[in-house]
Amino acid sequence: MSTPTTTPIRLAAFGGSPAVPRGLRTLPWPVVTDEDKAAVLSTLDGEPLVSNVDGESAVSRLERTWARRCGSRWCVGTSNGTTALSTALAALGIGAGDEVIVPALSFIASGLAPLHQMAVPVFADIDPVTFNLDPAAVRALIGPRTAAILPVHLHGHPADLDPLAGLAGAHGLAMVEDAAQAHGARYRGRPVGSLGDAGTFSLQVTKNLPTCGEGGLLVTGDEDVAKKARMARQFGEVIEAGRDRDYVSYQLGWNHKLSAVQAAFTLSQLSRFDEYEAARQANVRRFLDRLAPLPGLTVPTVAEGSTHAWHILRFRLDPEAAGLSGVAPGAFRRVLHRLLRAEGVPVSRYQLMPLPDQRVFRDRLGFGRGHPWSAADPDRADGDWPVTRQVIDDSLTLQKRHLNPAAGPALDRFADGFEKVWGRLDLVARMAAA
Repeated sequence: MSTPTTTPIRLAAFGGSPAVPRGLRTLPWPVVTDEDKAAVLSTLDGEPLVSNVDGESAVSRLERTWARRCGSRWCVGTSNGTTALSTALAALGIGAGDEVIVPALSFIASGLAPLHQMAVPVFADIDPVTFNLDPAAVRALIGPRTAAILPVHLHGHPADLDPLAGLAGAHGLAMVEDAAQAHGARYRGRPVGSLGDAGTFSLQVTKNLPTCGEGGLLVTGDEDVAKKARMARQFGEVIEAGRDRDYVSYQLGWNHKLSAVQAAFTLSQLSRFDEYEAARQANVRRFLDRLAPLPGLTVPTVAEGSTHAWHILRFRLDPEAAGLSGVAPGAFRRVLHRLLRAEGVPVSRYQLMPLPDQRVFRDRLGFGRGHPWSAADPDRADGDWPVTRQVIDDSLTLQKRHLNPAAGPALDRFADGFEKVWGRLDLVARMAAA
């Protein structure tokens, strides 16, 4: 009696049918409704178009609403998330000769913001699970020039703020939260952004809370910080209700104002934020539950006491755990990247190098005559950041496609693609070895 044979799965990279139809590979984000369009048009039909007005505007309404959601007393709208960060540092007095501790894994803006203030970014390694600042690495870097810690809630997962705040308090340091990717996330019951001296958010069009372009929000519980931030965004001027504009710069300032059109769009999006967030939580959790059993694939998790905004999903890849002894993690990642993309699963790498390897930091680029690097501590040794390097080498990410509240069917097909590729780990091993 003959034994039935099983035909091996034919992957799309080798002529098989892709697991994900083209129509499900990209979903619109943001979801733009008639209400969003009406909000923008109503602003154009007579509302103030700038934030420096005496009276109510879309900007002031958004500031008030977001401050309340974050549990903060004050909110200052800015032109984007990067200017929100640099404005926060300016309002806290961070400047020339200061050092700011920044995670080695983040978007470039986290490291540029200190430079914009003539401060030197000092990069700390990350936690291998949350991908956020490792408090032990931060502790080792605090020195006489350290002025601030800048934790990033990367991908939407809160950084471990209690030990970081403890370090800041013990050493008299400011703490500025970069919550650009973490709208609505919570740390031990409190909204991120509200636990430091200031917190900043991006409203860039790809974010969980978007505008129709660029925008930023800065929140703080300190009235003086809020006042200085408003002055910094408006040429150093004092703009207050009931006070005529005198066009006098009382401090160094920029033109970092938020457009009322952008604010109106975000206010309309904010009215649906909780609904979209609930759908996203359900969709992502079902997706991750399907992927979690795959050997050698570590799905993102949530630390106890935190909630995750799921802005980006990062998957770590371990060939040993997948039963592929002798295969290098980087080779495993490269082969999986190719095969998953062929199946229509839109994974990407997102970060190609640690922040300190970016040329602007590696070559100490800045302003004239080597500033601010000329003020750097000559006794501080360069770091290594081994965890950051390993995470970049052995991980892939999923971005934006899961933000749409109707993404459930697409994520189901993405999971089909993962399972299909994992069904041919024998082929993955041969390709990685080659």
